[in-house]
Amino acid sequence: MVQPSRQKVLVTGGAGYIGSHCCKALSDAGYQPVCYDNLSTGHADFVRWGPLIIGDIRDTVKLTDALNANVIVAVLHLAASSSVGESVIDPEKYYQNNLAGTLALLHAMRSAGCLRLVFSSTGAVYGSADCKPIPESFLCAPINPYGMSKWMIERVLSDYRAAYGLTFFSLRYFNACGADPSGLIGELRDQETHLIPRSFMAIQGHLSELEIYGDDYDTPDGTAIRDYIHVVDLAAGHVLALEKLLNGEIGGSLNLGTGVGFSVRQMLTAIAATAERPVPHRIKERRPGDPAVLVADPTKAKAVLNFAPLHSDLDTIVGSAWAWHQQAHPVKRLR
Repeated sequence: MVQPSRQKVLVTGGAGYIGSHCCKALSDAGYQPVCYDNLSTGHADFVRWGPLIIGDIRDTVKLTDALNANVIVAVLHLAASSSVGESVIDPEKYYQNNLAGTLALLHAMRSAGCLRLVFSSTGAVYGSADCKPIPESFLCAPINPYGMSKWMIERVLSDYRAAYGLTFFSLRYFNACGADPSGLIGELRDQETHLIPRSFMAIQGHLSELEIYGDDYDTPDGTAIRDYIHVVDLAAGHVLALEKLLNGEIGGSLNLGTGVGFSVRQMLTAIAATAERPVPHRIKERRPGDPAVLVADPTKAKAVLNFAPLHSDLDTIVGSAWAWHQQAHPVKRLR
């Protein structure tokens, strides 16, 4: 039972993959998460650590009511559309949900007098960065509408800080993966797009095979390289950022990553070793908007937040994801 004395934090998108892990981390740290989600991609049964308010992120009236009624001290903003490929095909959806939705949230926050925000940004703001690993000082030049929508929001937040006194952290995180060791929550979407869950779904027979987009990148094995960070570590980073804001800091932009990159082929090898079965796959052409390498320089986050990933070694990431997928997606058929 949540204690009434706990400070309440609104978590937009709190029924989703990363949002639900943030809610658990908040509760474990002594806060009461209040989940705000339209359940378009989230899951009501992932809301286990506080109340659920079902609403659209663009509904300013409902957001203002939620902030006032719950005496919210800060907001963790994770509600967004987040598929790079889809953003290229349907950019309007991304500017509506991500940019317009954030503007509605900020208006509600100002109306309610709540001026602390932890924002879910992304390494996609860097575009095709030729710096590896990438520091926060690197020029932001997104190459897809998803990354552009997040970069636009970061600029908006800076303007709101100057004009209205908003304090915020924009957490630019890289490839979220893994699952909570409790087995209560994990990565679960109707239309799954991420490498690790799709690999396990192919192994389990829920996909005929995994599609690898491009093996002709300028990387050692030709496949794209990414910085994989465990979702439990990401959630911990959100709590650390929140506590800095509650202690009076004004915030800024921070990478949340490990500083280590793995290629798609390296990930498939690790996944096959954990599942003790190869991943059925085929190579397709590159997707538009996908850079060859995205690896974070996490130095600043360590200095500002004392952020140190504890669960992001490859064995823990893949092992926790496999444990979750065996529970969430039982084997459909064996080849």
